[in-house]
Amino acid sequence: MTSIFQRALGADFDRLHPQLRRRFAVGLDSGESCVGRGVMDRVWHRGGWVRPFLAVGASRHILVPSAGRDIPFTIENVPYLDSYGRETVTFVRTFAFPRGARRFDATMVYSEERDRVVDYLGTHQHLATDLEFSVDAHGALVIRSGEHRFREGRIDARVPHLVGADARVRESYDDMAGRFRISVTVANRHFGPLFGYEGSFTAEYADVRERGVRAGLRPVREEARA
Repeated sequence: MTSIFQRALGADFDRLHPQLRRRFAVGLDSGESCVGRGVMDRVWHRGGWVRPFLAVGASRHILVPSAGRDIPFTIENVPYLDSYGRETVTFVRTFAFPRGARRFDATMVYSEERDRVVDYLGTHQHLATDLEFSVDAHGALVIRSGEHRFREGRIDARVPHLVGADARVRESYDDMAGRFRISVTVANRHFGPLFGYEGSFTAEYADVRERGVRAGLRPVREEARA
């Protein structure tokens, strides 16, 4: 029984904290989905000239143009077969800001061609990003983004570093609190930090074969190119 994350980590998967091993074993083989609910202590963005770009991305559920503290948070990780027959896991994050909820959508597949997990961002999978998975000395999962590619119709272009951004995600488990802790930072190599959030959540698991994928969770458009 191997999830796309187990494939990405190989033998290092066993070095994860046991709670993280269960969370990232979600997949079609395990038959489980995972929903995390908690609070982000802080959601932030750089503001100024960054805000209009975040607002444009938010129209397709890419990044979040709002900021605040103590924001209720949900993350839905549900496996399914996409229209191209690939095992896919949703990473749909909902931030319940006082003025209205914001979503940050992603779907992940394991690309045989690229020999790694590819993260499709947004409702239309316009952006495809290579991901590198590792386990730190404390058993936490660390995810770093690599090359970004923009796909729309006949357009197939690599996103240049000048306008692209690198993401770093660290997810751990706090035994004392009985909660997962997450920290995310998105930064541009030239202009510095752009967006991020940090907080904690608990997780619930369900039989995906019984519940399926709820309406509105899958992307509107699926991209075949990894």
